[in-house]
Amino acid sequence: MDAKTGSISGGCPFHGDAGTRSLLGRTNKDWWPDQLELGILKENGRRADPHDEDFDYAEAFNTVDYKALKADLTALMTDSKEWWPADYGHYGPFMIRMAWHAAGTYRTSDGRGGASSGQQRFAPLNSWPDNGNLDKARRLLWPIKQKYGKNVSWADLFVLAGNVAIESMGGPTFGFGGGRKDVYEPEMVYWGTEEEWVNEGVETRIIPDEGKALETPLAAIQMGLIYVNPEGPGGNPHDDEGMARDMRETFARMAMNDEETVALTAGGHTFGKCHGAVPADQLSGSPESEALELMGFGWATNPEQIEKGHITTSGIEGAWTNTPNHWSENYFRLLFDYDYELVQSPAGANQWQPINQKEEDMAPDARDPSKKVPTMMTTADMQLKRDPEYRKISERFRKDPKAFEDAFARAWFKLTHRDMGPKVRYMGPEVPEEDLIWQDPVPAGTTPSDSDVSAFKSKVLDSGLTVAELVKAAWASASTYRNSDHRGGANGARVRLAPQKDWAVNDPEELSKVLSKLDEIRGDLSMADAIVLAGAAAIEKAAKDGGHTVSVDVTTGRGDATDEQTDAESFEPLEPFADGFRNYLKTKMTVKTEELLVDRAHLLGLSIPEMTALVGGMRALGAVSHHAAHGDRIGVLTDRPGTLSNDFFVNLLDMGTKWKTVEDSGDEEYVGTDRATGKEKWHATRTDLVFGSNSQLRAISEVFAENGGEAKFIETFVSAWTKVMDADRFDIRCAKYHK
Repeated sequence: MDAKTGSISGGCPFHGDAGTRSLLGRTNKDWWPDQLELGILKENGRRADPHDEDFDYAEAFNTVDYKALKADLTALMTDSKEWWPADYGHYGPFMIRMAWHAAGTYRTSDGRGGASSGQQRFAPLNSWPDNGNLDKARRLLWPIKQKYGKNVSWADLFVLAGNVAIESMGGPTFGFGGGRKDVYEPEMVYWGTEEEWVNEGVETRIIPDEGKALETPLAAIQMGLIYVNPEGPGGNPHDDEGMARDMRETFARMAMNDEETVALTAGGHTFGKCHGAVPADQLSGSPESEALELMGFGWATNPEQIEKGHITTSGIEGAWTNTPNHWSENYFRLLFDYDYELVQSPAGANQWQPINQKEEDMAPDARDPSKKVPTMMTTADMQLKRDPEYRKISERFRKDPKAFEDAFARAWFKLTHRDMGPKVRYMGPEVPEEDLIWQDPVPAGTTPSDSDVSAFKSKVLDSGLTVAELVKAAWASASTYRNSDHRGGANGARVRLAPQKDWAVNDPEELSKVLSKLDEIRGDLSMADAIVLAGAAAIEKAAKDGGHTVSVDVTTGRGDATDEQTDAESFEPLEPFADGFRNYLKTKMTVKTEELLVDRAHLLGLSIPEMTALVGGMRALGAVSHHAAHGDRIGVLTDRPGTLSNDFFVNLLDMGTKWKTVEDSGDEEYVGTDRATGKEKWHATRTDLVFGSNSQLRAISEVFAENGGEAKFIETFVSAWTKVMDADRFDIRCAKYHK
């Protein structure tokens, strides 16, 4: 492996049939084959988290002396260390970059990435080229983390350090919410297919002339970047149109509009500098590939070079402004008052330098304040005055510094908190009072009495609505939840609002009928509670019809969100293009359909038995999508749909059935025939058959299908169903922290 680019020769990063990729893409073992393998120690349910299972981080965080913590961080900013001296005597810009890059991996498509679990500590993120030398920023924070221990997570510390850095340099902030709980192993995230990190000449992910768009769910333009290549698309500094396009696309996929993009770029680049003082071939490898004795430090250079500031990270060299260690309006002034020419840094990177720059507009040298050096702009920065829309916003901010301050503070807060979910999860004394639309606010609900719930359930069962219809409506409402960024879920009943009410997966006509009837009979219940309780009533009836008495104990007290409280555009990425639980597939994907089921189960926080039970239960209840490409009975392997039974597993594993692919289905649809008579018995998808073909899933299916297994199946199904219905009830789980 090349230590600088991370390129690996030979070998396909994917598994399975030709033309089909894995959801994981390249794994850490692909990038670092010699990496110590710890997976064996996680077998049989052993946890990587060293804390007790009942450890309550939010409770622990609320015991911290918050003022003292901020004071310690403030002191760190100017406590320059010999082993990694602070540029301009201030670590603030360094900490801002660390916090930005911790949060900037977030993407709206699947809610993964972001700052909420401290993932920057682990590969591959700790060794991405765009995160070069942030290993030092994290080590600078270690004494503070050590002091406060488990009461302050790394994830919270990264973001708070960024806030304190801005404040210590006179910049604006909007607030801070703690509560991010650390993980202790790399999360499985698909970062892309490429076999090389970003490097000059490496292809960008968007090539319009070739019809190549940025693949979902990715957001960064090249492997190993947080956002865009600052030198230009594929390193081309002359492609202004492509540069603006890349910026607009990648920031949008990270939940930022044009105004927020300009505010973040200009505000962040008001501080600090880029590093490209020496050729990159003088550097050693990334932290994950470095020598053992370097103790996790990467990109090592000679200590004498470090002392002089001869450091290379991005390869671009220089500060954006003449005041790189405090907040100012100089970014826009220098950008607009000067013409710029293309030059190359000492490391060979493309950058833009002011022509005939006045000495007073030059920046101080990062190590010797008596020296003056030219400022610079990247190709990305230049788009803030070259792209017409970005320029309008930039000129407005230049004329109105207060508006710029407010926009930056709000955009920074959104950047660093976007993946935290509902506001009730925020902890600490600096949580803003204002409700923000991107926080998906939901009004407080009222908890109904037991008698009201019982009366409503009786009305539901007499309403003429079927078990399948009620179950599907409840699932449509709750299963949007994703534990990556804690968005979606049943609270708020947004399934009745745009865009969710019109999603094909939700069978809009049927859903509208169900919601209208529930609204008619719900009385004082919120619609959010009515939808979930109706699903519970249907399951209880379906179990009783099969000879089992169960109680589906979902919570109540949900509120109903309004259109004004719902950013419809931001909910569009939550639309499922595949939902294996409802046997729905909008169109054939490059990923195997069963992998998409596993991905959705992961976002719902489900275990393998829970996923298996939910699929089997939904099939037995007949709760499959009418809009599936395969028809509304496919996968319903029972002669008594609407009864909660283990028929799906019994019939799937029946050796009297022979399965074959349906022609022209693209290996997505299968027909099962009686081995003895050849008579057609069932139709199923690959999402169904995987529970018989995959050895691990088959082992679970056998438990549910064996004699005496039906009770275990129903118990697991009800428990998993309740888990999904209540997944977003942070208003209940976090209430104790706000008393």
